[in-house]
Amino acid sequence: MAPFRTILVANRGEIACRVIRTARAMGYRTAAVYSQADADALHVRLADAAACVGPPEARASYLDIAAIVSAARRLGAEAVHPGYGFLAENAAFARACADAGLVFIGPSPEAIAAMGDKAEAKRRMAEAGVPLIPGYHGREQSEAALVREAERIGYPVMVKAAAGGGGRGMRLVVSRKGLAAALAAARAEAESAFGSGALILEKALEGARHVEVQVMGDGSGRIVHLFERDCSLQRRHQKVIEEAPSPAVDDALRQRMGAAAVAAARAVAYTGAGTVEFLLGPDGAFYFLEMNTRLQVEHPVTELVTGLDLVALQIRIAAGEPLPFRQDEVRLSGHAIEARLYAEAPHHGFLPQAGRLAAWEPPSGPGLRVDHGLVAGQAVSPHYDPLLAKIAAHGADREEARRRLIEGLEATAALGVATNRAFLLDCLRHAEFAAGRATTAFTARHFAAIAVPSADEAALALAAALWFEASARRHGHDPARTWSSSGPIAWPLRLAWGEAATALRTVTVAGARRYRVEGGASPAEIELLDAPGEGVGRVRFRLAGIERSAACAFAGDALHLARGGCDLAVRETLYAPPAAGAAAGAPETELRAPMSGKVVAVLAAEGDRVEKGQRLVVVEAMKMQHEIAAGCSGRLERLEVKPGDQVAGRQLLARLAPAP
Repeated sequence: MAPFRTILVANRGEIACRVIRTARAMGYRTAAVYSQADADALHVRLADAAACVGPPEARASYLDIAAIVSAARRLGAEAVHPGYGFLAENAAFARACADAGLVFIGPSPEAIAAMGDKAEAKRRMAEAGVPLIPGYHGREQSEAALVREAERIGYPVMVKAAAGGGGRGMRLVVSRKGLAAALAAARAEAESAFGSGALILEKALEGARHVEVQVMGDGSGRIVHLFERDCSLQRRHQKVIEEAPSPAVDDALRQRMGAAAVAAARAVAYTGAGTVEFLLGPDGAFYFLEMNTRLQVEHPVTELVTGLDLVALQIRIAAGEPLPFRQDEVRLSGHAIEARLYAEAPHHGFLPQAGRLAAWEPPSGPGLRVDHGLVAGQAVSPHYDPLLAKIAAHGADREEARRRLIEGLEATAALGVATNRAFLLDCLRHAEFAAGRATTAFTARHFAAIAVPSADEAALALAAALWFEASARRHGHDPARTWSSSGPIAWPLRLAWGEAATALRTVTVAGARRYRVEGGASPAEIELLDAPGEGVGRVRFRLAGIERSAACAFAGDALHLARGGCDLAVRETLYAPPAAGAAAGAPETELRAPMSGKVVAVLAAEGDRVEKGQRLVVVEAMKMQHEIAAGCSGRLERLEVKPGDQVAGRQLLARLAPAP
């Protein structure tokens, strides 16, 4: 008899949905937990039973070990799958599950503890003969000691949180001048995210790739690897595009890296799914970075090229079953690439975005896979990671997978919040990525400056026609009958998009749902062939004799459009001149919250003299800390917040009196 029948998924979003689907397909009953912010979330609807574990803030809900264990008991679960993030790599949680008589679907608490502390992991890997990158992972954590070790290693160095991952508590330092600030910021973020401010230092290798190896271990001691993934395309030290296999790894190197990964897992008697991460230098030498003792976000690409279900394997191993294959029975088939769709603004330093998802259209087609937990109308909360969905493509070779993923992303519509969709497409189309030569320096080298999203004339013509119809109906008019005694009337519209761009367009009715839009480079004749009901859905239109389509949604005061690689929020507005003080060259005297979040630090007091660029307030949102700096030198005239305050996006935090 199986040791468990009901599996509680101690997570949310797309990974909770993904685990629930596999567990149910295997015949297990599923249970979910949710915060008050997620009461209507898709993972709650998919599960057989669900329980609320607390308020929206993750620390009081998804990270509350006692609340999760209590929910498992109340829901009749005998096993817990932690997904990734939250408590997935928390040894105390794994022990609490065991103490409560629950099967933890993952490695032992001892393995989690050994590999969860990066410093301890590196000491163990050195003993196991796994190659290490030069660095410092000692117990002495004073600033003086870390400065001394950075000088010994040589710049550039990477500062990392010893207890975590996912880009939190990580800073690249290129010279001694920036080290003290980087240590302070990394320590604060690490303490907030992982409960520990311990840091390690590593030599930053230039021109390296981030290559990781998937491992699986069972209770009998068998450990195998499932080949590698290349995760070199990153922003803010977080992965955005991953692929399997790596274009930089040949069979001989694959065998060596796989053997090193298995040795790393064997050093801690590993069971379940785990990932051993390496830096691969341009000379073919590779170095251990860390081991993630959980399922990875990017596991779908491994599943696509091996034909294996990693979640099903996790569950079978936790139930006491052996791995059903040997190392020589695992096969690579084709190539897979995955892109992470985030709610973020690439042109604002990839700043996470919160809001409401007005429309969601995932793509479908040959070789495409979409992992998500989205429903139209749901809130994208500032309390959690901004990952919306993972879109992956499989092909017979890398180029076919790349083309399919581009096509899939072009067909994706996530409207109502800003996303990185256009950035992902730009990366996939870039010649360096297409040639398989991208390294961890790719984003910094090619996307150091990202332009504000722009609108093409086709999108503005469509927006003008849709806004005209919406405005006419709002005022009780039939859009097709806006004629005067002297003929059709040209109706002016002031359209605004992006952050500053505005355009005057005039719309003239030319027939039933046919319009002439003027004000652009040349007049546009547009016909709306099929518009969605209630202003949300896909619209078909004919422009310049060519039939096209776009996803659209009216939400709040904006019309959101997605067409090809272009996402646009267009408002109908009256022209307003810029406020005094907003002219070019005027000092930036106001500090405002970049998004909704919590103030975790105030680094100056009213009346203090400050310098331009000096950090003044730190706001935590979507699991990241955002430092707001002075826009000019002067005096801190007013401070509007204190640590612990919840703030809304664009809320005033402080005001400066500029120096004469």
